[in-house]
Amino acid sequence: MVKELIGFVDGQTTNPSLIAKNPDIIRLVRAGHKLTEEQEAAEYRKIVGAISPLVGDAGVSIEVFADLRTSAEQMFRQGKDMFSWIPNAYVKYPCTAEGLRAAEMSVAAGLRVNMTLCFSQQQAAAVYAATRGTREPAYVSPFIGRLDDIGRKGVDLVSNITRMFERGDGHVLVLAASIRSVAHLLYCFSVGADLVTVPAKVLREWAEGGFRMPDEGFTYSGGGSPIGYEALDLDQPWRSFDIDHELTMKGIEKFVADYRATLYSHAP
Repeated sequence: MVKELIGFVDGQTTNPSLIAKNPDIIRLVRAGHKLTEEQEAAEYRKIVGAISPLVGDAGVSIEVFADLRTSAEQMFRQGKDMFSWIPNAYVKYPCTAEGLRAAEMSVAAGLRVNMTLCFSQQQAAAVYAATRGTREPAYVSPFIGRLDDIGRKGVDLVSNITRMFERGDGHVLVLAASIRSVAHLLYCFSVGADLVTVPAKVLREWAEGGFRMPDEGFTYSGGGSPIGYEALDLDQPWRSFDIDHELTMKGIEKFVADYRATLYSHAP
């Protein structure tokens, strides 16, 4: 485990793809024992229940099962249930119109939220607006590696969102995601990302390099076309921002495919 690797963790993120890769679930599926939706949810609850005490007071993000047709009300019902699973839960919703509506309802009900599959500064601004008034900080998770995959400089998104939020009230924290290299990790540190979610192999490489931190001479070695900064008004309502992004849609489709691969039956 990561905790055994470097001696600490400050939280844990989960999603349907990671749950589908759980060894116990893989064994069941390979043996032909696919799960019902209720059994899948029970397995997910068992997994996060085991994780929760390992991170103490830090958060564990639990993602709702949502496809492109799932309504905000359906997400919110799942979110309320998932939030009750463990005392340190953060409910993950996608950066879509329905996901933002669900987040708006959730923060009004006192749920902690993590808005995932963020690929644009406009989406992050919408998260800020939709979660205004939250009792505890909300998270937004910009995905670096998947932007790199389409030839963009994904780390710029983290930098741009962090810069934009400097003018805000601090109620949204930047949780940099889809980190695939130590260079990604160090860049996020250098621009002041609040949190990072990092795979074990990257943490291992960072540990073996002596946990080096970026200094004043740090330069990012990755490529990709730059992502320009947008001067956005955070006081605008969330519906005023352009939240559509192809990678968000593709990310949802990937999570759905992984989730359905474990199910005995599902809606067509």
